[in-house]
Amino acid sequence: MTDNNIEQPEGRVPKRVIGTPPPDRPVLADDEPQEAKDVPGVTYPDPAKARRAEKVVALLFFLAFLGSVSFIASYVIFQVGTLDKVATSNLALGGSLTVALLSIAIGVTVWVRHIMPKYHLIEERHPMASSKEVREYVKQTFLQGAEESGLFRHKLLRRTLLLAAAPLGLLPLVLLKDLGPLPGTALRHTVWGERTKDGRYRRLVVEGTGQPIRAADFNSPGGILSVVPEGYEHDLNALAKATLILIKLRPEEFKSGTNMNWTYDGIVAYSKICTHVGCPTALYEQTTKYILCPCHQSTFDAADGAKVVFGPAARPLPQLPIGVDEEGYLVAKGDFAVPVGPSFWERGDAEAEAREKQTT
Repeated sequence: MTDNNIEQPEGRVPKRVIGTPPPDRPVLADDEPQEAKDVPGVTYPDPAKARRAEKVVALLFFLAFLGSVSFIASYVIFQVGTLDKVATSNLALGGSLTVALLSIAIGVTVWVRHIMPKYHLIEERHPMASSKEVREYVKQTFLQGAEESGLFRHKLLRRTLLLAAAPLGLLPLVLLKDLGPLPGTALRHTVWGERTKDGRYRRLVVEGTGQPIRAADFNSPGGILSVVPEGYEHDLNALAKATLILIKLRPEEFKSGTNMNWTYDGIVAYSKICTHVGCPTALYEQTTKYILCPCHQSTFDAADGAKVVFGPAARPLPQLPIGVDEEGYLVAKGDFAVPVGPSFWERGDAEAEAREKQTT
């Protein structure tokens, strides 16, 4: 007979309800908490606290269920098509999924910490040394192999083997040559400080096309352009330090951090090399006037001398003095006043730079 007094045919297994244990496993009623057993190294939770924790876990699991249902509902309700709709859909999906996963994680944690018993286990260390018999066997095997190889009996083989192996230890020292020479003061300067062969200031040309830029053609506020030095369009070593970004601003938008003597008609030029780890800072927000580095989110204020406003960069992007030549093309009036690139670049010292100037 079963609990509901309905007779079951002989040999037939009664149906089991989902979420219940097998019939042969006893289940304690809610009002009959499990008694703590006196087992060495095992600490059972307090029954009253375990009951409270059980209710908390059940509530968290039910909250996870609501979060999962909300995720499905959000997917159906919040359609996409515009930026605002995509933002609303992402917020609804992300929020509901976060509630579901976080509730399950917290529930399981509470379950383990406040309902399950705690075990104090001690793992004994066992001797790791091999037995005397094993060590003697290895020794004899090694000596036997050395004897059979003839290494000690054939002097010519032994000496030529040592001769062949000796240079192998020197090979890593030879490869160290590829780590140098040190750049010295080479990173303190760029090709913007050099004049052309005919003595002109070096023009700013568009990166990729090599087209020189007239100031009159770059007259839209909010515009940004990546430029390189004339004559070095394909010199990767030079471009690694000398690539620029040009930004056009209105005169009233500039702040005190910008050197206005180095701008021309609202056009300002900054190094494109991020001062954090050297990534190209090629993103620009017109509304905030912020230059963004896509690698680690360093943010620079283009209107305030490229001052750092966010991120790991430690110093502003260097500003390049610019002007125009007789034909109206933008040119560099000199080199950067400070070194470009990350602060960890080897830039040499002032004494080395002075010696370099004397020799040149």
